[in-house]
Amino acid sequence: MASLGINIDHIANVREARKTNEPDPVLLAFLAELGGADGITIHLREDRRHIQERDLRLLRETIGTRLNLEMASSQEMLNIALVSKPDMVTLVPEKREEITTEGGLQVSENKTSIKNIIEKLKLRKIPTSLFIDPDASQIEAAAEVGAKWIELHTGSYAEASWVNQKLEFSKIKESVLKAKSLGLRVNAGHGLTYQNVEPIANIVGIEELNIGHTIISRALAIGLKNAVREMKRLINNPRKEPFFGS
Repeated sequence: MASLGINIDHIANVREARKTNEPDPVLLAFLAELGGADGITIHLREDRRHIQERDLRLLRETIGTRLNLEMASSQEMLNIALVSKPDMVTLVPEKREEITTEGGLQVSENKTSIKNIIEKLKLRKIPTSLFIDPDASQIEAAAEVGAKWIELHTGSYAEASWVNQKLEFSKIKESVLKAKSLGLRVNAGHGLTYQNVEPIANIVGIEELNIGHTIISRALAIGLKNAVREMKRLINNPRKEPFFGS
């Protein structure tokens, strides 16, 4: 049974659209926890477009679950993580011109720098996850640089047409098996919605799903506590019948 991490960046997006003090992602993280969230995820981007260092500091002091800090593999972000000491750091690729993260981290092309960050975080007892595509070479590279966790990018699955979705699902399922064989622990996320989450939640070996935009969108209609509860029900009690045929 996968746990549920709630990404609250989109709450901060609304706040930063007006450069005001509401809605406050710190306050709404508390409501997410009341709804059953097992953890809170934030992405402190280098351009500070949504989450701010103030949010990181207050969340570290107030939430009762786990804090997962997504960040670029830069010296600035490493310094911030070493001071704030989140429960987990997830290294993600980052481009200033992108609207949201567009793909997985290229671990195989940046082994030295990523390994260095992982080792420094490990000294502070901060586990590191790598946000990567469901690709065997990237999974192998993640194990080689000393990561204990990976988060599989589910964006291609989420965006696939009904013709191609079964193939993308198979890639994720096979990647979980590959990662487990290498001793890696596995999370997953990106683009998951109320309509497509159940097949992913059924994959044995995925420990946590990190979901944000669809829950915050749903919360506009029904409230954040109920939005989280709905997603928890889908993850904890997914239908058992085949989703894509035999």
